[in-house]
Amino acid sequence: MGAVKKQQPQPGIARWRFALVAVLLCLLALALVLHLARLQVVPEAERGYRFLQDQGRQRTIRTEEIAAYRGAILDRNGELLAVSTPVHSLWANPQVLREASAEELRRLARSLGAKPASLAKRLEKYRNKEFMYLRRHLAPEEANDVLALDVAGVYSKKEYRRFYPAGEVVAQLVGFTNIDDRGQEGLELAYNDWLTGEPGRQQVVKDLKGRVVRDLATQREARPGRDLRLSIDMRLQYLAYRELKRAVTENGAASGFMAILDTRSGDVLAMANQPSFNPNDRAGVKSAAMRNRALIDQFEPGSTVKPITALAALESGRYQPHTKIDTSPGYIRLPGKTLVDPVNYGEIDLTRVITKSSQVGITKIAMDLEPNSLRELFYRLGLGEAVGSGFPGEAAGVLPSRSRWHPIERANFAFGYGLTVNAVQLAQAYSVLANAGLKRPVSLVLSGAGESTPERVVEEPLAREVTAMLETVIGAEGTGKRAAVDGYRVAGKTGTVHKVGSDGYVDNRYRSVFAGFIPADQPRLAAVVVIDDPSHAKYYGGEVAAPVFGKVMAGAMRLLQVPPEEIESAERQLAVQLSERGNKS
Repeated sequence: MGAVKKQQPQPGIARWRFALVAVLLCLLALALVLHLARLQVVPEAERGYRFLQDQGRQRTIRTEEIAAYRGAILDRNGELLAVSTPVHSLWANPQVLREASAEELRRLARSLGAKPASLAKRLEKYRNKEFMYLRRHLAPEEANDVLALDVAGVYSKKEYRRFYPAGEVVAQLVGFTNIDDRGQEGLELAYNDWLTGEPGRQQVVKDLKGRVVRDLATQREARPGRDLRLSIDMRLQYLAYRELKRAVTENGAASGFMAILDTRSGDVLAMANQPSFNPNDRAGVKSAAMRNRALIDQFEPGSTVKPITALAALESGRYQPHTKIDTSPGYIRLPGKTLVDPVNYGEIDLTRVITKSSQVGITKIAMDLEPNSLRELFYRLGLGEAVGSGFPGEAAGVLPSRSRWHPIERANFAFGYGLTVNAVQLAQAYSVLANAGLKRPVSLVLSGAGESTPERVVEEPLAREVTAMLETVIGAEGTGKRAAVDGYRVAGKTGTVHKVGSDGYVDNRYRSVFAGFIPADQPRLAAVVVIDDPSHAKYYGGEVAAPVFGKVMAGAMRLLQVPPEEIESAERQLAVQLSERGNKS
């Protein structure tokens, strides 16, 4: 057998090498621990834990605005006229959304009710921006359906949208807001600062897709806007709107408006306009329908100021209600024009001049009065100056002042031509007569401070004498008998005014007017009705405007629970009888 070969021992790892590797591994672990400690424990270290926390916060913590609730608008009884409801608006970061796939963009466009090409075009337009609205004012469930697509770069924010429960009935007065909830028209604009709240701010944590995962802290609470309570009584407003709309339709008129004042406080209780619009859906609405004609439109009042001319005659001391005025032969010639009555009334007293609305009688009175004395009386009653309602665009009217008056100017002025007013001004003037000469400020807002302090502008006996004249206008022989209300004494005056065209007054175009108050003995309401440009056979104020007054006031007396005259008389008699029995006992 051959000799067995002896196995050579394998060389082992040198101890120093093993030790070296072990030390290096320990040092590496120690360096890692020191680095982690420097990052997470040592606050002063460069790019330490504070730096990392700050970077993390910048990427995940955001400060967002908390939308503020806009104050509500209510009528005097608390009925809502304008209220804000919560909605959601979808927005996107175009720089993130452009990275979405074509399929995601198609699904997103479809859920938004838009075309993919339109969405792509908008993304291209805003490619250098970080904010772009996708859809505004969606219901929460609609917004959630879009967010459920989980498309990166699409977000939602809470906003408020204005809603108007009364719709077109009070649209011109209340006005409306734009998509950003800022007042644009009407009292929404006039009281925008009062109604607008102050947005709040809060910190939130968002994930990489921009979704809120946690609320951290509220930095400032949102302050809601303050409510605005109007003087309007929606019961009367609905009534006035319904009858006005009916009259405009039946007479083929271009427009119409009506204002009702509380004679005791000066509060505007109703202000209706035709045509109107739905403030909740303004698509295709013409600007003319948005105008609050009762305060913005100026018109010549015509014969409705003849009672004021009669008042000026009484103030002169040369006339009494029974003073005779010869209107024969039924017309009067002035330089440049002849003024005619419908018939020859002959010799009639001042009261009958108002009853029959005699042009000749009023002209003779005007020629006998100092011209500026009549203008001064008009001004005392509130004509020629804004009523101070605060409504945007309120017309002050035109009250001319001349050093020398041409005879025809004096006559025209006395029966309502050559000056302009708005409906509320004329209603305020009649309210002065209703209040026996006391003038109160007009208000659209319920202050809650009680009745305003009146100013005496006409002597009480004279105002009552004119009121008695106005009652005859509603009688069987007067021009305003269609304004009568069963069971109540009514005082008022009709007016039929020629409209102005490009070449002066137009013969066959009119504005029908009625102004009055009720009850005449203890007035509660003063109102003015104007029907503009009736196109059917009827156009006189007594035929077109007076019936609106009568129907609205009949309903208003029931709503305000004002008892008819015969009931009041019976109650007074019963009170007297009970008092007499008590004295005997």
